[in-house]
Amino acid sequence: MKHILLVLILGVCMTSAVQAQETLEVKTSAVCEMCKEAIEYDLTFAKGIKFVELDLENKVVTVKYNGKKTSADEVRQQITKVGYHADWMERDSVAYENLPLCCKDGSHDTPIPQVPTPRKGS
Repeated sequence: MKHILLVLILGVCMTSAVQAQETLEVKTSAVCEMCKEAIEYDLTFAKGIKFVELDLENKVVTVKYNGKKTSADEVRQQITKVGYHADWMERDSVAYENLPLCCKDGSHDTPIPQVPTPRKGS
């Protein structure tokens, strides 16, 4: 009987943990491998983040996170603190200035990203 109760409790705990996981795709201003490393490294250690992968071709970072520990806007805010635009959120200017030259606007013959358009209702 104790084993059945233990299995039920573990099942409920695992189900609630799975349900809290959410996936978010964020458009960034990243341009190179160093950008990719910086964003992925920083987000990996952020509260509630379970998985991070930046696709440099389309500049979209995919994040899986625990919705009970963080939110989509907090994930975006974390990206801006590394020095990159995140969807409609502007990057932190001090963090941007501290990025390597290869991560700056116009490097690698990439177009300079536009300032993000604020989301409706902001």
